[in-house]
Amino acid sequence: MPSAQQIEAAAGLVHGAIGASPQICWPLLSERLGVEIWVKHENHLPTGAFKVRGGLTYVARLRDEQPGIRGVIAATRGNHGQSVAFAARQFGLNCVITVPHGNSRSKNAAMRAYGAELIETGHDFQATYEATQAIAEERKLHFLRSFHPWLLEGVATYGWELMRAVPDLATIYVPIGLGSGICSTIGARDALGLKAEIVGVVADNAAAYALSFEARKAISTNSADTIADGVACRVPVADALEAIWRGAARVIRVSESEIKAAMRAYFADTHNVAEGAGATPLAAALKDQARKPGKVGLILSGGNVDSDVYASVLSGA
Repeated sequence: MPSAQQIEAAAGLVHGAIGASPQICWPLLSERLGVEIWVKHENHLPTGAFKVRGGLTYVARLRDEQPGIRGVIAATRGNHGQSVAFAARQFGLNCVITVPHGNSRSKNAAMRAYGAELIETGHDFQATYEATQAIAEERKLHFLRSFHPWLLEGVATYGWELMRAVPDLATIYVPIGLGSGICSTIGARDALGLKAEIVGVVADNAAAYALSFEARKAISTNSADTIADGVACRVPVADALEAIWRGAARVIRVSESEIKAAMRAYFADTHNVAEGAGATPLAAALKDQARKPGKVGLILSGGNVDSDVYASVLSGA
């Protein structure tokens, strides 16, 4: 887990490149939940999602340690890929991104716009990830995975910003994809010496981390078919699980209908677009009967959703 000094150093790099994201207390959203709600708006960052923070710190460290590096490759459903493409362009590296067939069109377009070469392979993220290892070896590219200590240093800066601005939060809800977001939030809380309860959120249809949290052992699933593509994980990361077991209060599952309702609530109450994964914390807070009394933080992790998907969600109210 990153130390306070590492997070401070990462914040200097991140803020120099993209600035900080706002945390806003929305009155209508607070009325909806009956408690003071603070939303951390990672959807306001240049790539539309939190992962760019980690991409910047990772690629900076990579250039320092391997100054002769020529290019990187990453497997993604979109937000990690945008992060890597953005950071690679910042540091002058070639970038290849792999995505599953049928991936989000808008996320694919954004990655290409940042200069990445896009390769479609595999029927879901896990299949894409496995294929990417072979491509990395064949093309002699550095494989930038979605969970790594260098990524955590940068990602931890959003929790650092939020908890320094609102240090008395009682509960913070964080989506779990492969785990960098929740592990970094736990790390930021611990580095600041605060007591906020950290709650992870997954989709019912991609429950690997919830099953693993409950069983205290790694459990994979056969599918991860959810509108929340940012949390569509079938195989949990062992290091992430260790941190979640130690530092999270619980992991909540939310249904597809609950995710869509939360996407609509964000638009109705704040006029913000939340992609499926970004809406899962609100969906969890709305159903969490074990929530501690006090202020609540929601990580709106991203707003990258295809327009036709979003129109369908809004019209389904």
